[in-house]
Order: sequence, then C-alpha cells, then structure tokens
Amino acid sequence: MRIAEASLADAAVRDLIAFHQQDMEAMSPPGTSFALDLSGLSGTETTVLGAWEGEELVAIGALKRLSSGQAELKSMRTRPEHLGKGIAKAVLEALIDLSRAEGIARLSLETGTSDEFVPAIRLYAKYGFERGDAFADYVNGPHNQCYHLPLTE
Repeated sequence: MRIAEASLADAAVRDLIAFHQQDMEAMSPPGTSFALDLSGLSGTETTVLGAWEGEELVAIGALKRLSSGQAELKSMRTRPEHLGKGIAKAVLEALIDLSRAEGIARLSLETGTSDEFVPAIRLYAKYGFERGDAFADYVNGPHNQCYHLPLTE
C-alpha cells in the first residue's frame, strides 16, 4: 500500500469523495452530515491523502487547517470492499504525522453518534482522541460529537 497526497483532478479521488458524501448524507439525519464535497476539499488549507493498492485508490483522508495550531480530520473513507485491512489506520497515522510535522498542536474531528460510526470512533480512541467540546461551527448533539487529540506535550 502507498499513501501519498491525492490530486482532486484524479477521477478516482473525485468518485470516492462523492461516494463518501452521499453515504454520510444517507445515514445521517437531515442537517447533521458535514462531509465536504469536492469544492470543500479544494482550498489551500486542505490536504487530501490517498491510499493505493497497486493502481487502485482504496481510501482517502483529509487534513483541513483551521488555524496555525489546530487542524481537522475530514473525509476519512475506505472503500467498503477494503475494510478490515488496516488501511484507515495507515491513513490516520499519515494524517497525524503530517499534523505533527506542521506543528499542529490539536487535531480535531466531528463524527456521528449512530452505530455506523462506532468502528471509526474506536479507531480514533486507539490513537488517543477524546470526546470533547464542539469546535469551529459544530455543535455536539444527539447525532454529532467532537473529538480532539493534543499533539504537543
């Protein structure tokens, strides 16, 4: 598996972003999905990483810088047929490493609360993310929750 910065001009990257957004909207109550579309991931403050097995894109994850000291994980998605291979773990590790290399002090994320989100929440917890206060424009509620990982001692 190879993990590297992904180009938003790549059709496979665009397709996986669209799949992720559609799936998040389908499983979330109206107004509670904050998955970014292609335009939301295209700013200079956002880096999208891809994971490839051979020539096949199998996962993506993004880092959106919110300030000089805080960034947010976005668009973490592994293709369903590749779940259980440790790909999400590898993408998460690469995004944490990128954050540390840039001097980010706090890495945050927003996710859902339903059963579909439990595997992702377990992964984040293994890396030290803890449930906490809402950030940016998010509000913690019955369908959304925020997690944070301090990256500096």
